Amino acid sequence: MLDREQRNMVLALLIVAVVSTMLLATTDMFTREPIAKAQREALHRALMQVMPPHTNDPQKDAFDVQREGSKLRIYPARDAKGGLLALAWEEIAPDGYSGRIRILMAVEPDGVLHAVRITDHRETPGLGDGIVTNHAWLASFQGKSLDNAKWKVRKDGGDFDQFTGATISPRAVVKAVHRGLLFFREHRDDLLQLSRGSEQKAVMEEGP
Repeated sequence: MLDREQRNMVLALLIVAVVSTMLLATTDMFTREPIAKAQREALHRALMQVMPPHTNDPQKDAFDVQREGSKLRIYPARDAKGGLLALAWEEIAPDGYSGRIRILMAVEPDGVLHAVRITDHRETPGLGDGIVTNHAWLASFQGKSLDNAKWKVRKDGGDFDQFTGATISPRAVVKAVHRGLLFFREHRDDLLQLSRGSEQKAVMEEGP
């Protein structure tokens, strides 16, 4: 049996636990939507940077595919007549100098890269972070495909520059983008078919 002091202590701990749970639940309720909204806006800005001018909402028209046991979200860009301009998705380079590098890439239906952008990284400021700050280097991906480029940095015999004192970061990005283009080539027909399905779904949701 618990004595009075022990019962009071247990009751106090129980009250603290209940209040803490309520505070966490309330905080989550009020912050969940603002956080989700900020994430959608950040993704919108990134998609606008990698996609050609389009008239649809890529996030609304997005569809998911299975890839290596996990879900991959694909964002289509379309013109005013519904024609597909590009598909965008995120590749992850696991072998950056300081960890994972997240890369948003947009590929045109013929397998040509429209653009790439780095959406998250922890590379060294002034060295590896050139994958974000070196705009000329990022622009060098535009128009590249599996057929018109050697997908390695120049140090390894490829077509893409590395940075002075920092080869690992650009090498990881080039490798990941190359992997994304291989994925597109292998599944091109399925991806284009799914993009048509997402277009039909968007039209049905919008109504006449």
